[in-house]
Amino acid sequence: MTSWWRNAVVYQVYVRSFLDGDGDGVGDLVGLTAGLDAVARLGVDAVWLTPVYRSPQADHGYDVADHRDIDPLFGDLAAFDTFLGAAHERGLRVLMDLVPNHVSDQHPWFVAAKAGGPERSRFHVRSTPTRWRSMFGGSAWSPLPDGDWYLHLFAPEQPDLNWADPVVQADFVATLRFWLDRGVDGFRVDVAGGLAKDPAYGEVRRSAQHPHWDRTEVHDIYRSWRRVLGDAPAVAEAWGPPERTAAFARPDELGQAFAFDVLRTPWSAAALRRTVDAQLAAHRAVGALPAWVAGNHDIARVATRLGPERALALHLFLLALPGAFYLYAGDELGLPDADVPPEQWQDPQSLRSAGTLPNRDGARVPLPWAAGPGVGFTTGTPWLPIPSTWPQYARDRQEADPGSTWAVLHRALAARRTLWTSEDLTWQDARPGVLVGRRGDALVVLNTSSRPWRLPTGASVVARSRPGAEPTIVTPSECVWLADGPVPFRG
Repeated sequence: MTSWWRNAVVYQVYVRSFLDGDGDGVGDLVGLTAGLDAVARLGVDAVWLTPVYRSPQADHGYDVADHRDIDPLFGDLAAFDTFLGAAHERGLRVLMDLVPNHVSDQHPWFVAAKAGGPERSRFHVRSTPTRWRSMFGGSAWSPLPDGDWYLHLFAPEQPDLNWADPVVQADFVATLRFWLDRGVDGFRVDVAGGLAKDPAYGEVRRSAQHPHWDRTEVHDIYRSWRRVLGDAPAVAEAWGPPERTAAFARPDELGQAFAFDVLRTPWSAAALRRTVDAQLAAHRAVGALPAWVAGNHDIARVATRLGPERALALHLFLLALPGAFYLYAGDELGLPDADVPPEQWQDPQSLRSAGTLPNRDGARVPLPWAAGPGVGFTTGTPWLPIPSTWPQYARDRQEADPGSTWAVLHRALAARRTLWTSEDLTWQDARPGVLVGRRGDALVVLNTSSRPWRLPTGASVVARSRPGAEPTIVTPSECVWLADGPVPFRG
């Protein structure tokens, strides 16, 4: 039997920005529970939550102080259980965001390690730093009070765990079991490729295995997890060539990995075909299918990167491919990046790099639910400023408009379950700039060119990214789904 998650559509909720239930300006579990009907109406299969664990919030929850409790900012375990039950009642599965590479500097282990305790073995501590660099800019090493140095691939408030330590390994198994026993359906694994570090802390060299990314030993960790996960999915956040990232999706490891290459692919039929072919080949080689993405909380929104028409077309194209699709909350509304002024930045990546690294706040601004104060998100002051123009994107307005971005995706998601049943994909000949893919008796057509492309004779349009367009053509920057038999094409 095929696992439910192999071809699922998962809705990524940036919890801080989804819906505020208590008026403090920050999204929370009460708000998320209240918004589940809207998620279910959209037609997705599951919800992935960004971290809601206990945390000082130095990196908005990705600095975890207790992996088995809920931060009061979002609620408590009772509120989580209420949310989980409500999601399951609506047929929505729930994925937690697991953060195994590092913890908060307020985690009890690191507090003890900082004081010189034996817990220091659970972190990477040296008498001298190396030249490793933090992903947030600057050195990846910071000093301890006694003059030793500890590793943090991200912020200093996020010390990296030493996964060679058996206590670390056992504790994360306990964390997996804690949430699975509570009824959670799976996990997204943050920084999946970073857990294993070179014991010698060697330098980065082109001809050698990287000292802290995608090392061979990291796969041993995930093979041990699979024995705990059973059939539950765990999707890897891992960047790199398809053959390297797909390794995390092996059935005896996490089972799924994001196909991030799409985010770097130009708006070109030829380029997109190469990306899709490479991802499918790499994943099929290990018995898996990709987890496609058009956006997430770490990059500029797809409507800003590509423009709204191309963004919607790309969503339909990726939804038609074999594999799962992860939809970032707000992209179903066609939201662009918001312009957050530097004095209101919250993103530690840009704050710590003095703006030299991209600011991610614009893709994290709270969602608009309705016109009026707080756009229906909050009765208080939102944690990031919401643009005055955003009522035009409001969910209630879009749900009532059959031509809206929300309505297009809603119809596509409803059709997806029965239209795209084959896991095969073959390409049909078309003129340059047009991609035509076939899965069974269904076709997806993406026009990346500047000229219209005529639909095949007798084709039945099931969904299209531009409602109301001329029914016999695919317009530039449009994606169309068709149901038909094998018929010749006309360019």
